[in-house]
Amino acid sequence: MTTIKPTAQHQVLDPCLLGRPVHLLHIFAAQLRDDLAQAMRLNMSRRYWGGFQVDDVVFGRLEGGEQIGRWLSFAAPSGNIGFSLERKVLLSVLNFRYGRNKNDSKVEGNSAAAAVDESAVRVTATEERLAVVLGQQLAGTLAGRIELNLPAIDKAAPAEGDEFKPAAGAHPPKGTWIVTVTVSDVDSGATGRFWFSLDKALMASVLRGLMPARELNKKGGKNQGPLAQRLQVGLHGRLVSKEVPLGSLFDLRVGDIIPVSLHRADVLLDDSRLFTAAVTEHKGKLCLTSFEDVE
Repeated sequence: MTTIKPTAQHQVLDPCLLGRPVHLLHIFAAQLRDDLAQAMRLNMSRRYWGGFQVDDVVFGRLEGGEQIGRWLSFAAPSGNIGFSLERKVLLSVLNFRYGRNKNDSKVEGNSAAAAVDESAVRVTATEERLAVVLGQQLAGTLAGRIELNLPAIDKAAPAEGDEFKPAAGAHPPKGTWIVTVTVSDVDSGATGRFWFSLDKALMASVLRGLMPARELNKKGGKNQGPLAQRLQVGLHGRLVSKEVPLGSLFDLRVGDIIPVSLHRADVLLDDSRLFTAAVTEHKGKLCLTSFEDVE
């Protein structure tokens, strides 16, 4: 009797990611977590977030079956950031910010309150405006971290006007890079999530910011032209040489003239004679032209 063993699962490699520091994304995630936590503690942001804290930040890719709620899109300096916030988190922030519950009655204290029954609360214009405000704050923090990590030569020029102007966004397609941020309210213990989606340009910037310096130098060299065009050497021009007897050299006096004829000059690299060149005058300077290889 033959026993059939289950086939081992294997990871399918994405050729677009080969040679790119995807294994270092956890470093960016840790940096972004600290940035978001700091941004939510600022006085301006605490009016919204209250006792919320950032628990985790994780990179992943959409597999196609996920159904995340309403998406907004924000234009960053070097790409577009999608943003979606769980409605239960948005309602908790709404309660903390405006001090109202689902029945529009006052909530005691300034806590973000316990979880709200989303189905019992209709969507209001205030809720939609708040989602835009929070999206602008958080997307700006993400864009700032991406720009901060980039080498100086790759930093995007500041955009004119409001670079985080919101727009309605569609659900990202399969394969899109997603940053999932988990938050919790210290007082109530309620947890929730919000998401960023990164387009190809922004994801390329994230990975480039994580690339080791030696790799950046190596890749930067690809755009500098052939080695023969970048390698600089020092050439010396010998305009004239003349052999004279040693006795004649000792007989020279001040004012004596050594007759020479100026023909083609020798061009040397160190002590090696590579070319001959014609000597011409241009704007009061002697120049070498009409180079010929030395046979």
